Amino acid sequence: QLQLVESGGALVQPGGSLRLSCAASGFTLDHFAIGWFRQAPGKEREGISCISTSGHRTNYSDSVKGRFTISRDNAKNTVYLQMSSLKPEDTAIYYCAAAFYLAAGWGKASTWDYWGQGSQVTVSS
Repeated sequence: QLQLVESGGALVQPGGSLRLSCAASGFTLDHFAIGWFRQAPGKEREGISCISTSGHRTNYSDSVKGRFTISRDNAKNTVYLQMSSLKPEDTAIYYCAAAFYLAAGWGKASTWDYWGQGSQVTVSS
C-alpha cells in the first residue's frame, strides 16, 4: 500500500527554523513528483512547494519563496522541506503529496494523487 508519512512538525518561535520530512512507504519515491501543502484553520489547502522526480525543478509559492527550501534524497526515499524565518502565519498542518508527474497547476490539491496524514507546525512565542 502506497503511503506518505510527514514528520518534524513542532512548536517553534517566530524567526526560528524547522525541517519537515516526507517519507514513502510501499513505493519508490524517485518515481514521483512531490509537493508540500499546508492548511490553516478555516482556510483552503495551499500549495507551497514542489519538486520534480529528478530534483532539478522546484517551485515555491510567493508566501514562502526565499524562506523555505525543498529537497529530496531518493536514496533515503525522503523529501524535505527546510523552513526558516518562520512567521506566525506559517502555522498550519503541513501535508506532502505525490504525483506521477509535475503538473503546471501544481498548486492545486486536485493535481496530486497521494497524500500524507499531515504534521502540525505552530509558530508562536
